[in-house]
Amino acid sequence: MTDTTTCAWRPFLLRWSGEWADCQPADETRSEEEEAARRARWLGFPPAPEHRIAAMEERLGKRMPPSYREFLKISDGWRHAGGFVSLLAGTADARWHNNESELADDFEGFLDEDADPQERWAAGIWRRGLQLDVESDITYVFLDPEDVDENGEWAVYTWASWRAEAPERYPSFFAFMRDMHREFHSLHAEARDGEPPFVNDTTRKLDAQLEAARLEALRGGWERAGEALDEAKAYGRPRAAGLRDQIRRLLGETYLVSFEHLVTDPRYAPELLPPLLAEHAAHSYRDDSLLKFSLRGADEDVMSLAYTTLAQVRDGTYRYAPGGAFGEAVARARELARWGDTDGAWQTLRNALPLWEPLGPDHLAPLAWVAEPLLAPLLTPERGRELLSTPRGGQTGVRPRPTAGLDPGNLAWLAEPGPGNDRASYRFVLVEGVEPEELPGRLAHGDGEGNEGGGGDGAVLSEPMTWWEARNRSLRGKREFSSYDDRPVMAVGRAGNGWSFAFDADPAPFDRRRFSSPAATASTGTRAVVVWSGLRADHEEALFHLSVAQDGAEQYAFTCEGGEVRRSGRIPPALDPVRFFGDAEDGAEAERSLLEAVAEEFTVSLPRHALTNGRLHTCTTRSWTRPPGEGETYTVIRAGLGTAPLAVGEWDADNGRDGG
Repeated sequence: MTDTTTCAWRPFLLRWSGEWADCQPADETRSEEEEAARRARWLGFPPAPEHRIAAMEERLGKRMPPSYREFLKISDGWRHAGGFVSLLAGTADARWHNNESELADDFEGFLDEDADPQERWAAGIWRRGLQLDVESDITYVFLDPEDVDENGEWAVYTWASWRAEAPERYPSFFAFMRDMHREFHSLHAEARDGEPPFVNDTTRKLDAQLEAARLEALRGGWERAGEALDEAKAYGRPRAAGLRDQIRRLLGETYLVSFEHLVTDPRYAPELLPPLLAEHAAHSYRDDSLLKFSLRGADEDVMSLAYTTLAQVRDGTYRYAPGGAFGEAVARARELARWGDTDGAWQTLRNALPLWEPLGPDHLAPLAWVAEPLLAPLLTPERGRELLSTPRGGQTGVRPRPTAGLDPGNLAWLAEPGPGNDRASYRFVLVEGVEPEELPGRLAHGDGEGNEGGGGDGAVLSEPMTWWEARNRSLRGKREFSSYDDRPVMAVGRAGNGWSFAFDADPAPFDRRRFSSPAATASTGTRAVVVWSGLRADHEEALFHLSVAQDGAEQYAFTCEGGEVRRSGRIPPALDPVRFFGDAEDGAEAERSLLEAVAEEFTVSLPRHALTNGRLHTCTTRSWTRPPGEGETYTVIRAGLGTAPLAVGEWDADNGRDGG
């Protein structure tokens, strides 16, 4: 049963009335009725006797719902229900709306074929609703006689044109009035000029709950803390939204996360500005001048920090640098993440959390790291909950069970469809006993025939970025494209114990006549493995290539393309293509089995999370196709004004001419 007896209504309404009276400026001009209400400390009216309620029900043809009926026994109407309804109906003024506003046709006309049942139901409130607003700021309040719960309570719907939202629903009249009390509090939480401080039993109770919630959050009880902060936020208590937003952001939420007044506090700005600005930067349509509105109240130093941080976030140079032992752990985590070990990076951060020191009492958790290019991909909703559940900031409690790693520690995951089913083909190079920094020197030189030279800018690692960012950057300003030159942009990192990798997520079409494996040139003084898979590519013949080289010479290789297998050298039995390309196995199964065999043979793995969601260094490699031979032609496409002379063997597709 709902707790809406007269015993529940009376103390609630008396408390609300007293709070309203106490926050009224003494020198403000009021009507006689308003002044009388202030002096009496009562926003209501005399109670309605039973016979008056019965007469109302006879007039309307309906028995009123329990919570509204009990309310009328305490007060026959109400002043200032929230901030926008100045007079709420009692027994004399409640009436059926009967589309008096003529808004029913508009709302029903707005519905489209995809409108859900709740939207269609709400649109009909203008025809069936019992109107309770008597005086308001263009705000309608309806009791719905057809939206009734098991206790006989009618739902309340409110709508205001200036809110530009669908009607808001409350399960009962009592629930509606409780929310209007919250609205009253939120509008008076910060005293305006001439108003007395807004302090009362309700605010004192909420502020005590807020402080307890702050400590509970630091002990790891973020769910209980969140509930208390939500209640305090609904009442407009200062600090509540800023504290709650810290929890929300670590859970992966960004919508309407602003950290409110905390973000403009110089103590907390270095930690709270970066995640706010990262979200701003992710939406390039946002005018930077809006930052002044988002950060209203900030002093010049905070605004200067905001613009500097925004520039760093946009160009990828922002680095999170907290002090102390936790800051040292952040540096170690960054180093692990930049070579693909995101699980190790997260473990490093997680283990150091008890050492983290807040910037002030209202700082609940480390946050600025979510704006750093290398560290941001570490955050998942599960990890956010793990962080929030970990005692920190000098508080003690039970540490949570570690979340599972995101990397399976193998190669077989490559056989699974990627996001959008877009991982049909890929290629990678594995080199043993070298650091990732050395890969550009091994892969970005040579002409495909074992000759040195042609290193160019590919020998330099880029700053960490997503593979697609690197690909787009490599194409920026490029005006010439050749059908024989296949120099991919490859992400680099560590591939398990003692191996490094270079990975291309979207290789060019495989050309078996001109293909030149980079394994030999990459293997000087060590071993190198090259894999190219296209067994699930719809637009090309099914393909799988493996080549292994040592000390600059290819040891063995095989290529399966279109059902034909070409092989060379002494292939280990575990990698013999006969095992994988029988009639019984389809391409996907063969791919998985091959990847498992390669991983076991060389004890290697590739970091799934870093390659699909993270940022890695990249380099442009030598061409994976040999130069054209004598008499071979190829296509060169040049974009831009003017036409450069064609080299021998080149064919101009636009002008139908070739070089001679």
